[in-house]
Amino acid sequence: MGLAARIIKPEPTEIFREMVHDEVDKWVDLIIDEVFKDGKEPTLSELSEVLSKTKQKFFGSCFQVLIEQKYSDLLTQQYADCPKCGKRCRKRRLGAKEMETLHGPSQIKRPWFYCLDCNHGFSPLDKVLELSRKKYQFDLQEKAVKTAAEVPFLKAGELFTDLTGQSVSDHFMHETFEQVGSQAQLKDIIPDKTEIEKRCREAKKGRWRPVLVVASDGAHMPTRPQSKRNEKRGKGKWQEAKGFRVYLLGKNRIIHIASWHQIQDEEQFGKDLSLVAGRIDSDQVRIALLGDGADWLWKHMTTCFPKGRQVLDYYHCAEHIHKVANVHYGQGTEQALEWVESTMCRLFYAEVTNVIRGLRNMKPTNDEAAEEIRKLIGYLNKNKKRIHYRGDRIGGYPIGSGGIESANKFICHTRMKRSGAWWVKETGNEMLRIRCSIYNGSYAKVFNRYKSNCLNGP
Repeated sequence: MGLAARIIKPEPTEIFREMVHDEVDKWVDLIIDEVFKDGKEPTLSELSEVLSKTKQKFFGSCFQVLIEQKYSDLLTQQYADCPKCGKRCRKRRLGAKEMETLHGPSQIKRPWFYCLDCNHGFSPLDKVLELSRKKYQFDLQEKAVKTAAEVPFLKAGELFTDLTGQSVSDHFMHETFEQVGSQAQLKDIIPDKTEIEKRCREAKKGRWRPVLVVASDGAHMPTRPQSKRNEKRGKGKWQEAKGFRVYLLGKNRIIHIASWHQIQDEEQFGKDLSLVAGRIDSDQVRIALLGDGADWLWKHMTTCFPKGRQVLDYYHCAEHIHKVANVHYGQGTEQALEWVESTMCRLFYAEVTNVIRGLRNMKPTNDEAAEEIRKLIGYLNKNKKRIHYRGDRIGGYPIGSGGIESANKFICHTRMKRSGAWWVKETGNEMLRIRCSIYNGSYAKVFNRYKSNCLNGP
């Protein structure tokens, strides 16, 4: 038998197994040094800390070995076709790539090619592995952005390091967040038509159609002008983040569809709501439009959902009634309480005309009361067709805007109204887009768009 026949090349899996065994031995040695020498008696927490601290190096080494064995052919190739012009290129050098993943640090040396015809440098292995140009890879970036969406960037870096063992700076957090947020798009953040139809089917029981609620409102955000690092910031101002929430009222539960909030004008709000309306099959649900008395939200909700049942928020309406009672009868008086209860009862039964007639017959006790009565009459006249609370309750429609109010607080206020926080409009909208995608369950799709753009960009 010849020499060539006697040499058996080991399988990559066997090589990998042996190399991992070597790395395990090194890890065990590290643990022994930390735990068993010098008569140490570590506590359970200290033992856990030892494993957390040493496992990064172990898993990083395993990660590197895995790549070397799985892609050994790409690590040794000498020629490759240029992805731009197709010309055959020869290897120029071995390029070292430092990487940080959720499993620790590692390094690979892969062939680097350069096309003289189109001046394009590339590594085939980078494309196969979908390597980020950054040191920190996409798995780590994805989790880092989600962390920064919940807490301030400095705290996010500290928290991320504590939880993963990977040390990242607040600058990296902020930079990556802005890059992902700038590429987040409404069409990805809002569930697609198939997913919305699926959720509607889940809420449907037999011939009974669930109520799909479209609630709109605005939340004021603290903003400031853009400025350079060493320049004094301009004067801040409050701007309204106009938003909507769409959800289903099933027999026994609420099924969330989508939330969307942006610091924008009403025209853009209408375009955004129209995109969502185009993904909803109105024949499968009963649509309720819910909001306060702001003209801009009714204008766009009725345009996008012409068949929707319009419902004026009961509690906003009650606020106007209480205001008249307080200035006319006196705050906290028995007369004020009785008038509020009787008036709200009439409105509950849709007796808006009778309430308006009664307001016109009132004799104001002062000028302020006269002005508030005048404004309430106008408010009720404008929203007369939206006040039918008893019928709403019988039909299973909501009468309170708690759904959109809670979305304002959860998505906007808890992250963006922290003490001392002021947002450049663009960065604030990026934060809102990311937080909406997380709440809507579409963050993976948003991040994949960013990842794809990074891999396919210039």
